[in-house]
Amino acid sequence: MRSTSPMMYASNIGRIGIKPRIGESIPPTLLPTLKSRAPFQIIFSSVPRHQTFCSSVEESTLKIVYEFDPQIPVEAAVTPPSSWYTDPSFYFFELDQVFYKGWQAVGYADQIKESYDYFTGRLGNVEFVVCRDSDGKIHAFHNVCRHHASLLACGSGKKTCFVCPYHGWTYSLVGNLLKAPRSTGLQKFNPKEFGLVPIRVATWGPFVIINLSTSQQKADYDDYENDWLGSSSKLLSAGGVDSSLSYVGRREYTIECNWKVFCDNYLDGGYHVPCAHKNLASSLNLDTYTTEIFEKVSIQACTGSSKENKGDLDRLGSKALYAFVFPNFMINRYGPWMDTNLVLPLGPRKCQVVFDYFLDPSFKADTDFIERSLKDSEQVQVHN
Repeated sequence: MRSTSPMMYASNIGRIGIKPRIGESIPPTLLPTLKSRAPFQIIFSSVPRHQTFCSSVEESTLKIVYEFDPQIPVEAAVTPPSSWYTDPSFYFFELDQVFYKGWQAVGYADQIKESYDYFTGRLGNVEFVVCRDSDGKIHAFHNVCRHHASLLACGSGKKTCFVCPYHGWTYSLVGNLLKAPRSTGLQKFNPKEFGLVPIRVATWGPFVIINLSTSQQKADYDDYENDWLGSSSKLLSAGGVDSSLSYVGRREYTIECNWKVFCDNYLDGGYHVPCAHKNLASSLNLDTYTTEIFEKVSIQACTGSSKENKGDLDRLGSKALYAFVFPNFMINRYGPWMDTNLVLPLGPRKCQVVFDYFLDPSFKADTDFIERSLKDSEQVQVHN
């Protein structure tokens, strides 16, 4: 599948004489506006669609997808074919059917704590920016200029507006086009129609979530908590997953494997812990390990072992909770700590895992404890 710029080219400034190319790659919700601009000779890039069906995926592979039955006992389950982890066409199929539909965790409210704060990210082929406007409201947009699809912002920080580095088109933090240089006198060019393309955004606890789907109704949007977490939300809140913790820092790992390999490891119910994480295993009472399944979330829990067996891993406390939120977000709550793992697909055989750490505010001044705990976490991830 060919992958190009994540948004359409918009007005035809600087490209007079090129005829419009209105094609099936344009989101249906934008077609009325785009067709009305046809006399002005708007052009479009061929962009990856959020609902593309990858016809090149092997029919036998898709057959297994459609035959999946969650009611089948795990004892009768079969291993997915290796093509689900290696086939480029299946990777794009997953982007369309999994990541571009439903709510996805992308960041934290602490990253946009104040007005004018913003952060950027990429999910599959979609570049996005999340910001907080002067009134404190959170917005999310496709992070590309409506003119020639240049990236508007990078990284994170503070901005009072977004200025395209290519031609200087300028947008407010609510997405309005404020300035399009040398556009005076252009017929049928209405700046109000060329604001940034919005993305649904919401917060739950400390998490910022976005929804790239273009098909959901407002009722679905309003019920984002249920759509994202289902009936597990109250249990997560009761387990200490909330906004009371202080943000500590981030670690990032690039791993040469399909994104599902990391998730599969997380979801094995502690099966690998005694062999792969011996030090961690000594700090947990694995006989108490439980797994509870919800609509889109699974929660694994385990009590800590006696203090005599914990050694230096005193960060775990009396109980650990490990929540997996479909499709790629993990929340780990233990002792005074919470860390999250966000698995970002970079291709069929590569992913990036982003670890963010949160801590009970009463421990923020204990730098030795923080340093030791982060070192222990690194030991678990990279070694044993």
